[in-house]
Amino acid sequence: MGGWSLVVPRRDIVRAPGERVFRSPHPGLAAHVLSYVAHDLPDAEPISWQVTPLSVLTWVIDLEAPVRRGPDGAVPDSPVLGLRDRPLLIGQAGGSRGIAVALTPLGAYGLFGIPLRELANSIVAAADLLPPGSLTEQLAEAADWPERFRLLDEYLVTRLIRGLELATPVRYAWDRLSAGPVRVDALADEIGWSRQHLNARVREQIGLGPKTIGRITRLNRTMALLDRAPTLSWPEVAYRGGYSDQAHLIREFRALTGFSPTEAGKPAGLFVAPGHGS
Repeated sequence: MGGWSLVVPRRDIVRAPGERVFRSPHPGLAAHVLSYVAHDLPDAEPISWQVTPLSVLTWVIDLEAPVRRGPDGAVPDSPVLGLRDRPLLIGQAGGSRGIAVALTPLGAYGLFGIPLRELANSIVAAADLLPPGSLTEQLAEAADWPERFRLLDEYLVTRLIRGLELATPVRYAWDRLSAGPVRVDALADEIGWSRQHLNARVREQIGLGPKTIGRITRLNRTMALLDRAPTLSWPEVAYRGGYSDQAHLIREFRALTGFSPTEAGKPAGLFVAPGHGS
């Protein structure tokens, strides 16, 4: 997987000033964790974030938690967001300090030890998924962000060494869908399963069906393209991103982010590329 992109209109990023520190995890975690994003945002006016369907599951470790509200009410501290097939609107008020951990399905399956269908389109408290421990206290007491990243590396390596693993065909399906366009029936033939069985197994272990995963990962590849080349015209972006035309790009962009491409702006959002940080 080449990275992830949280599509946020540039006007909203400007409205939420503060410190953000991007860091790649230990190389031994590369298949499980794509990035860490530390943040220290001051207490400012309430703001709403429209969270895009991502090709990662997100675990926010709150060191200072704001008040968050989602469509179903209060959002717990240190929430885990599963894979989604639709945008999610979250309101936030108060200061916020912590680390967002971008987990691949392989990493989330190993860390939490449950079928990821139980997290799809959901927000769950990390305390309900992980055994009690002192990780948050250790991170809060650490001297700086580099030390916190080191502690987080150690914690995840220890947990994932003995964690569950995705079934080999399911992991293969995820890797193929993440790498580029592939027809679901062709992917099923490669694996040796029926299309129905592939759909069922991928939904069980990852949380979404192969076709939906393909749409989301295509959006992430397109955002990576925009991050590298923001001067491309929208027809060029549509062609290079694998959409049939600009109208197709606009429909998919709006369905998955809640914005049109022009409303979001170029480049839009926070993109974490492979190898970002040190």
